This record gives sequence, structure tokens and C-alpha cells, in this order.
Amino acid sequence: MSAGQSRVNQELRFCRADDGVRLAWARHGSGPPLVIAACWLSHLQHDWQSPVWRHFLDDLGRIATVYRYDERGFGLSDWDVDDFSLERRLRDLETLVDAAGLDRFVIMGMSGQAPVALAYAAEHPERVTQLITYGASAGGALGGDDPESDAAFNAMIRAGWARPDHLFRRVFTTAFIPGANEQQMCWMDELMRTSTSTDNALASRSARRETDVSDLLPRITAPTLVLVARDDHTMEPDEGAEMAAAIPDARLVVLESANHILLADEPAWPVFIQEIAGFLGEQRARPSAAGLSDREHELLLLAADGLDNTEIAERLTLSVRTVERHFQNVYLKLGVSGRTARAAAVARVLA
Repeated sequence: MSAGQSRVNQELRFCRADDGVRLAWARHGSGPPLVIAACWLSHLQHDWQSPVWRHFLDDLGRIATVYRYDERGFGLSDWDVDDFSLERRLRDLETLVDAAGLDRFVIMGMSGQAPVALAYAAEHPERVTQLITYGASAGGALGGDDPESDAAFNAMIRAGWARPDHLFRRVFTTAFIPGANEQQMCWMDELMRTSTSTDNALASRSARRETDVSDLLPRITAPTLVLVARDDHTMEPDEGAEMAAAIPDARLVVLESANHILLADEPAWPVFIQEIAGFLGEQRARPSAAGLSDREHELLLLAADGLDNTEIAERLTLSVRTVERHFQNVYLKLGVSGRTARAAAVARVLA
């Protein structure tokens, strides 16, 4: 049975953003909750028939309960929109997470939507257990910083996005998946036309080029796995390494591929899945807050409310030195250290 004919087992739902835009989201698989921040091009239904995306859905669904969505302006979400800013996309993600009823979860940011996942992890450390990125940087969009290249990409979108032939869209496809066969390339060509309009493609790409969350990276406390393809044509060679170095608890894995979207039949794909499966397993093996004393729990809950050590000492009628000693014991029990230890310990007790 081919990927296009096999049974699709996903739950598809809709919710409304605070500005009334309809957002589509779906759930499938089993295991720990994994929220995937939407890629630039997605369609919750058509992706299941895709020789480019189907293996992502199948294999990730075997190790996690996958929550995915079409961002505003794409796929099954409303297309009649004009705000693709980071702030708007972050609020949409917050809306979708609440609609799905999720409290604590792993978040994965892929490609141009990774800055949204990075920002969410920085802003909501109490909800993100782990962070995964693939093919990601802290900002930017396909085309680099060269104004001439940027203008050329935009001209190709205007000229060819909605055309029935793939002449102009093939340039993007070749950049995304240079190792693809003709069937895979044709499907990617068609996804562009299917997933969004010309105006939305231009507006969303422009917004991505204005996005930069580099200043938020040191605030991320969740354990982070950064996956990059060594010869990805859509990224600068050192972008992934620089991002991993800026996140306090991050590990970089370089995959042997030139494809921005990994293909099912290339050697990098099983490595990608094995790395994610192993990373998810690490969370289950991490020390929990169950071994803390009642007093230590109490201190962490006060810290979660935003109290500093002096305020906690006053609240509990303790010396500041005693509070500091309690926190040091907590860090040792939970195996956290460094400048993000406090935030990581608070996140663990709220899990």
C-alpha cells in the first residue's frame, strides 16, 4: 500500500485566534506530547499523501503524540490575513497549545518557524520540557541577506507561485531538496500552490526576514537538541552551531545531508529519528522534583511566583543564607547548574 493510499489516522480540529482568524490543528501518534511549530509550507491533509513529508508524520507518530498546525495564511487555516509577525505567530501558538489542552510538552521548531518555538520556550519555561530544532536559525528566510538574491526570490514568487507549471517554483524546490527525485520535486512544486496564495507567500517571507530571536536564546532553560544538515543550501554553514552555542543546555547534531527537508531514503533520516527518540528518552530519565522536601517545594513555588531570595526569606521567616542553601540542595538533587539552574528547577517542580 502506497503512502498516498494508506490510512490516515489523525484528529483534525479548529480554533480561533484572539483576532478571529481560524486556525487548523491536528493530533496523531502516541507517546509524550510533541508540538511541531508549523513550517513555512504545510497542509494538514495533503501532507499525508506527500512523498516528502509522510515519513515525518509516520515516524514521529511512533515515538510521540504529535500536535501540528497550519499557520495563519496556510493550509486549512484562514488565508485572508495580513499579519505574519513573530508576535502574531507566537500568540497563535499559545492559542493552539491551550486549545489542545496541553500543560507540559516538547516543542519542535523546523525551518522558518523555529524562531516561534525558540521564543515560546524562552517565554514559557514552565511549559516546555524539551526543545528540538531542525534546519533552523534564530531568524531570516531562504535567500540570505543579499538584497539582489532577495529581490530575485520575490520576483519568482510573484511571477510563478500560482502558475499551473512549476518553472519558477522549481527554484525553491531545488534549494529545499536538491537530492530529491522527480516525483518528490513535483510534489513539492505543487505544495507551494496548494498551501497558500502568492500574496501570503510574499508577506510571510518578508516577515520571516525581519525576525531575529538571538537575544532570547540565553533565556531558554529547556534541554535543547539542535539538528542541522551539513550541506543545507538554505542556511549559512555556521548558523546552527552558533544557535546551539547560545542556548545554555543545547547539543548540536550535524547530519550528513544537503536537503533542508530530509528524505525517507537517505542515510540521514534514521539518524534524525534515532536522535529525537533518544532525546525524548533522556527526559524520562532526568531526576524529577519528587525527591525534594516539603520546604524545598515551597521555596520553588514561591520562586515560580517571581519572589527573589530576600522576599522568600521574609515570607518564610528564614535567613537569606538559609534560602540560598536550600536552593543549592535543590540544584544538586535535580542535577541542574549554571545561570539557568533556578528557572530549570522551577520548571521541574511545575511539571
